[in-house]
Amino acid sequence: MLIRPTADDIRLIAYNMGRIFLAVAVIGLIPTIWAGLRGEYPAAASFVLMVGAFAFLGSGARFFPPKSHRLEWRHGMVIVALTWAMVPFLATIPFLLSGHWASPLDAYFDAMSGITTTGLALVQDVDHLATSVNFWRHLLQFMGGQGIVLAVLTVFAGGGAMTLYYGEAREEQILPSVRSTARFIWAVSAIHLAFGVLGLWLVGYLLLGFEPFRAFFHGITIFMAAFDTGGFSPMSSSVGYYHSAAFEAITAVLMIAGATSFGLHYALWRGPGRILRNLELRTILATVMGSLFLVLVGLAGAGFFTDLAGLTRQGLFHVLSAHTGTGFSTVPSSELARWGGLAFGGLTIAMALGGMTSSTAGGVKSLRIGLTLKALAAQVRQVLLPEGAVVSHQFWQNGPRQLTTGLTQAVMTVSLLYVGLYVLGAGAGLLYQAPLQEALFESVSAGANVGLSVGLTDPTMPSLLKLTYILQMWAGRLEFVAVFSLLGFLYAWVRGR
Repeated sequence: MLIRPTADDIRLIAYNMGRIFLAVAVIGLIPTIWAGLRGEYPAAASFVLMVGAFAFLGSGARFFPPKSHRLEWRHGMVIVALTWAMVPFLATIPFLLSGHWASPLDAYFDAMSGITTTGLALVQDVDHLATSVNFWRHLLQFMGGQGIVLAVLTVFAGGGAMTLYYGEAREEQILPSVRSTARFIWAVSAIHLAFGVLGLWLVGYLLLGFEPFRAFFHGITIFMAAFDTGGFSPMSSSVGYYHSAAFEAITAVLMIAGATSFGLHYALWRGPGRILRNLELRTILATVMGSLFLVLVGLAGAGFFTDLAGLTRQGLFHVLSAHTGTGFSTVPSSELARWGGLAFGGLTIAMALGGMTSSTAGGVKSLRIGLTLKALAAQVRQVLLPEGAVVSHQFWQNGPRQLTTGLTQAVMTVSLLYVGLYVLGAGAGLLYQAPLQEALFESVSAGANVGLSVGLTDPTMPSLLKLTYILQMWAGRLEFVAVFSLLGFLYAWVRGR
């Protein structure tokens, strides 16, 4: 029998969401100041309205404190799921008032795409969007990549903080406390921010001839989209706008850094040691090479590139973009749709598999792929060996670990849920007469939080398809547990006793 949530349960959830809203309100001051300094006063007014809305809800919730501040798992999961649904809703205010989105649903689609670091976009005429609003699009990806709740955990801590941490689909507590782990993640991000923006700025200023501010604007926005594997771009032609191998190289390094687990960052911080023994690292290296092989063979066979340098450059960049879940492209979506065959399949597989666990990437994740293969191999060995033989179920991931039955079941369950999510979106695309390969590609891109598109994602697509992709982006980013917890909580509220 389900127990109906009490009024104090609701107050506890609202109180903690209020803290998160206040943190987002403070973050929202950054584009507000940006707009004011740039003389973009209509945009500045829209940001003031948005910050006020976050501050009002955040402050209002604090007037009804709960009797106990101890968060249980159900509370933490519901808080995370609701936060990731409501923050994009309020974040649409500057989008709607800018006039570059055709409807509130389109604006919410892009805000959800930003916060979940997906990168699919319905914005119109992005090339002439106010720089502050364009910056806000990318700042949403930066918040989403690190985790909205994680920003709060760097300031607040207390009982139940672990439930919020795991609710955002993070599986490694790197340091002894949640707060210290959160601060380490932000420290890593800050270091990459400094070097990444500097590198991109130098390329923009020295090689591309951009003015200092323009070079900074493109550097900061591309950094946030690359490191947080988001894929938004300040220009409609994505990274292809720059026509620069140096710019693409720095972007590729940032994409790889973003798709690398923060646990591996910590291991590298302390010294490389035996990280090459890590199952996840070995798995992602193998899957990247496999998908790259498929893409290069497919492109070479189709004759899209006449020289080896162009073939390798385009193939490698797009495989890294797909596998890390970033979604950058150097070719138009119409040309990407014509790749077809092995190249198309290789990119789709790379998107579906995704990056590492506890990173900013989406998808099934390499550790789950590695554990699934290891479990299958163990089953085969058990059958082939003599009866009574003992098969090792150990694997190495920053130290020796045991592959238990419970872990195997959990890994395979989440993997199957991702497959189901991809099928759901593909079915919605087929419902509106989209070709099968395009429907599947776009669905995997949404569900794995990638952002590569073959043109199906468009302001004119049906509202039901937009809602399907929104659901995929939300559920895929949170890796299902928080979403199911929210649904169970609502069901218990209605039918519980």
